[in-house]
Amino acid sequence: MNWLNYHHLLYFWIIAREGSISRACEQLHLTQPTISSQLRKLEKSVGGKLFKRIGRNLVLTETGELVKRYADEIFSLGQELKDVLEGRPTGSPLRFLVGVADVLPKLIAYRLLEPAFHLTEQVQLTCDEGKLDDLLMELAAHRLDIVLSDSPIRPSVNVRAYSHLLGECSVSIFGEAKLARKFRRGFPKSLDGAPFLLPLGNTALRRSLNHWFETQSIHPQVAAEFEDSALLTVFAQEGTGIFAAPTAIEKEICRQYRVSTIGEVSAVRERYYAISVERKLKHPAVVAISETAREELFDTR
Repeated sequence: MNWLNYHHLLYFWIIAREGSISRACEQLHLTQPTISSQLRKLEKSVGGKLFKRIGRNLVLTETGELVKRYADEIFSLGQELKDVLEGRPTGSPLRFLVGVADVLPKLIAYRLLEPAFHLTEQVQLTCDEGKLDDLLMELAAHRLDIVLSDSPIRPSVNVRAYSHLLGECSVSIFGEAKLARKFRRGFPKSLDGAPFLLPLGNTALRRSLNHWFETQSIHPQVAAEFEDSALLTVFAQEGTGIFAAPTAIEKEICRQYRVSTIGEVSAVRERYYAISVERKLKHPAVVAISETAREELFDTR
């Protein structure tokens, strides 16, 4: 059996933590040739380079990122074992690494993730927000447990992952008080010519809204387009225009952004997915998120 040398793994872990071999030498009280030799042996054992040099800096490779993540867990468990044997209390939290697609409304992301904090086991959540394709690369490299998105993984994306539908809901149209009163009368035909704050055209919501506008013969005035949904709501609060958002968080939107509901668009559906490298969800926090989303957050129409 080809056993992993944990001394070599420890040296690698400290190099990665300290950011350089010289600082690792100071921590370990070993010479640089010794550390470098042990690192090469570990790289031979795992079958790939763990660091690449960019200028004067050592940067983890994709393999290095994966090994470091496991090393974090291994040495954390080792310290926990030592504490247990010495009679000290432990309580190491369950690490939960989540990628959130930047098109996902922040309130939806919060509502989806909230159940993770109600587990009997303490959870340490780390959120990474970004473009879906970038997050999927992180997921494939095992640097994330799941990715939350408003669309499933596309067949053209060269990542082996599975899309788990968490639920869906209609959207509603919102605006500050004066605009809400004006466009509530005669809804939805009243929206023809209304100033809209819209997401960019490459989003699922924008495509759905455009199709709905066309079927209803509504020609909105595009007051502004946004990549960031949080920035869009700031403009909405100031009365720049009206906007669409998930009906599932209608009360939170009205309360937090001080806007009112104009009307519900049941024909436009927003869907939300947890994307994982596992066909079956196993992480306790992911399971809790999935169950709560399906049973409580979203409607089943």
